[in-house]
Amino acid sequence: MGGTEGTVAVMGAGAWGTALAKVLAEAGSDVRLWTRRPEIAAQINETRHNPDYLPGFAVPDAVRATSDPAEALDGLTTVVLAVPAQTMRANLQAWTPYLTGSATLVSVAKGIELGTLMRMSQVIASVTGFDAGQVAVVSGPNLAAEIAAGQPAATVVACTDSGRAVALQRMLNTGYFRPYTNSDVVGTEIGGACKNVIALACGMAAGVGLGENTAAAIITRGLAEIIRLGVALGAKGATLAGLAGVGDLVATCTSPHSRNRSFGERLGRGEAMPPVPGSAGLSTSEGHVVEGVTSCQSVLALASSYDVEMPLTDAVHRVCHTGLSVNEAVALLLGRRTKPE
Repeated sequence: MGGTEGTVAVMGAGAWGTALAKVLAEAGSDVRLWTRRPEIAAQINETRHNPDYLPGFAVPDAVRATSDPAEALDGLTTVVLAVPAQTMRANLQAWTPYLTGSATLVSVAKGIELGTLMRMSQVIASVTGFDAGQVAVVSGPNLAAEIAAGQPAATVVACTDSGRAVALQRMLNTGYFRPYTNSDVVGTEIGGACKNVIALACGMAAGVGLGENTAAAIITRGLAEIIRLGVALGAKGATLAGLAGVGDLVATCTSPHSRNRSFGERLGRGEAMPPVPGSAGLSTSEGHVVEGVTSCQSVLALASSYDVEMPLTDAVHRVCHTGLSVNEAVALLLGRRTKPE
């Protein structure tokens, strides 16, 4: 695939991976985009579109797709990991032999690993043996379709190595996409992992017919419990009051583009909770992963291990995993029962 100078690998061609590949290409990098399915790689290369995950947007010519991880990773020093949180470990175990030892590994996955209760940067360092300073996290109010459309957006690039953070900031900086650097990896990851759960709660409330006051209450109380957990883990409150915390939370809780909010809304309207297949999290009919359904389990377990109370997360967990009805959950959260029609 040509020389490696100025080339970035994006491992995962879902909506966000594809949108980020577009951002990186438009900011001046050549991009190797890895996708699990060879037919998607062929489609992107031949038609310059990824209709399964990011319909309606052209993929720049500087992006070349492949389903061969060795080909995607060969010789590269910047690798963006854009696979679902619960599949990160298994994928990295397969990819580590192809990684360049000095590479910067960038997580854009949002979640806490089931069982180990590790954040994604911890999973990455643990599996690869890379130093924690080589692992960066990108998170913020970044809905893929809006970014693919070139709408103005901002994000946080968090890394304990400021040089790597600044290098990534330059690689991602376009006229419409503005990255800010931060050294608080913990806060950036906790904001990203928890907001999907709160978005499910917002969706459930909307689905049963509740309005903006309720949404504002859920977002505000959700932020309070995210900050409680973050601070207990060593995060800075300011991080969670910024783009990676409240910014991401507001976007995910209010947007119809948010899979977690949309899925919560369907539950609120009375759709049955489908079984959660595998460990990757529940997928929508379009194949997009609803991370919050799985994350609520690991976030709640993590909070419990630090003796942090997260009542909203607990209510979402009970709806998704123990059979609590959405009406009962809303009553629990807001202290009043919603009556059926």
